[in-house]
Amino acid sequence: MTVTQFIILLLTGLLAGFASGAMGVGGGIIIVPSLVFLLGLSQHEAQGTSLGVLVLPVVALGAWNYYRNGYLNVRFALVLVIAFFIGSLIGSEVAIHIPDRILRKIFGGVVLVLALKMIFGK
Repeated sequence: MTVTQFIILLLTGLLAGFASGAMGVGGGIIIVPSLVFLLGLSQHEAQGTSLGVLVLPVVALGAWNYYRNGYLNVRFALVLVIAFFIGSLIGSEVAIHIPDRILRKIFGGVVLVLALKMIFGK
């Protein structure tokens, strides 16, 4: 790892952590594009690395802060954790068989559709 790569990763992590704590986004919106466009990882490597970040309790402090202030629905979170665990396994099995170029287009399309829905939806 070069110094430049380390700095990009550090800044990406800080931005993703801030975005996650402030808006609930980070991995898909910030980490994956940063790894692809700034560090040259394949879409598969970027997605796998982004998921690898979630293995550790990196957002624990942000979640704790929301919990302390009454903004974390623990029951909902537990159901989502179980479903996310299973969905992540199934999704990764599917994604590793999709060519990188197509996976990148799917990723971009999903982000675009969600962004438009958030901006223009009710």
